[in-house]
Amino acid sequence: MRGEYMYLNFDQSKPEDVAAFGRATVDLYANEFGPMEEAVTFTKYVGGSPANTAVAMANLGLKVGYVGKVSDDQFGRFVVRYLAEKGVDTSHIATAEPGVRSGVTMGELLSPEQCSYFMYRKDCADLHITCGELDEAYIARHKMLLVSGTSLTHSPAREAVFLAMEYARRNGTVTALDLDFRECTWDSPEEASLYYTLAAERADMVLGTREEFDVMERLFLTGSGDDERSARRLLEKGVRLVSIKRGKRGSVIYTSQGKWEGGIYPAKVVKTFGAGDAYSGAFAYGLLKDKPMEEALRYAAAASSITISGHSCSASTPNLEEILAYIAKYEGK
Repeated sequence: MRGEYMYLNFDQSKPEDVAAFGRATVDLYANEFGPMEEAVTFTKYVGGSPANTAVAMANLGLKVGYVGKVSDDQFGRFVVRYLAEKGVDTSHIATAEPGVRSGVTMGELLSPEQCSYFMYRKDCADLHITCGELDEAYIARHKMLLVSGTSLTHSPAREAVFLAMEYARRNGTVTALDLDFRECTWDSPEEASLYYTLAAERADMVLGTREEFDVMERLFLTGSGDDERSARRLLEKGVRLVSIKRGKRGSVIYTSQGKWEGGIYPAKVVKTFGAGDAYSGAFAYGLLKDKPMEEALRYAAAASSITISGHSCSASTPNLEEILAYIAKYEGK
C-alpha cells in the first residue's frame, strides 16, 4: 500500500511494524509531591524513551520488536518481562556481562508542572550493545527502525547505532531518529551536536523538541532556533520527514510535500515526563496506517495528554480506543 506517506516508502510486505533500538531502563518515580530528599516512597516502572515508545506502539496494535541490552539481574529481568507482557518481542534484547547494571532514572515531582529527574547511566547495560550483537535479518523484517539518540553518547552502542541504520537502509526499512537529548549523559554539547548530526543525515525521519534541535545544530546552524531552517537543512540532506515538538505550542511537521501544524488537548497533568514518547508512538501508528497527517497529529496530541495524566511514562500510554475517545471528547466527534 502506498498512500499519503509514499515518500517514506514503508514496505508493507514486511511482516513486522517497528523495531525500537536503545535504552530500556528503570524509572523510580516519587509518589509524593515535593523535593526528592523528602520523598518517602517510589513506584517502579520500565522507562527509557525507546522502551516507552515501543510500549505506546504495541498498545495501539502495532507489531513491535526491541533491539537492546539489559543487566543480568533483577532490574534487567523486570524490563524484559514487562516489555514482553505488553506484546513487544524481546528476542533480540541481549544480557550484559555480570556487574554491568541497567540505567535508573529517579523522578522528582515538585508539582504537576514542575518535574525533574536524576539519571544514573554511567557505563550502563544498554550502552554495551555491540555491532556483533545486531541481527540484520531481524531489522530487515520491520517496516521501521526507531533509534534513540541516547545510544549515541558512548561506544560501543554509538557504533551499533550507525550499523543498525545501515542495515535498515540497505533492506528498505525506514529509519526514524528520536533525538532524546539528556544533557547529563553526554561528555560535551559539541559531541552531542556532532553525533546527532551524523545520525540525522542518515535517517528518513527525525523527531525532537525545539530544544533538542538547537543542541544538534550547535556546531552547524548556530543560534538559529528557526523551525523552517532546521527542517530545510535536513530535507536538503535527504531526510524525508522532520517533526519538531514545541510543548504547549503543539508540533510542526515538514516534508517535501509541505508543512503541517499539530495542536494539543487539555490534560489533568500529573507529571510532564513521557509526553514526547507517547507522541512518537501514536504518530508512528498514524504514519504506518496511512492516516491523513492531520489525523496522525491528533492521535499524537491525544496520546501525549493522556500519558501526562498518569504517574508513569510507559504504563500510562493509551490504547487506540482511549485515544479515539479522548479526541471525540474534545472535538465533539
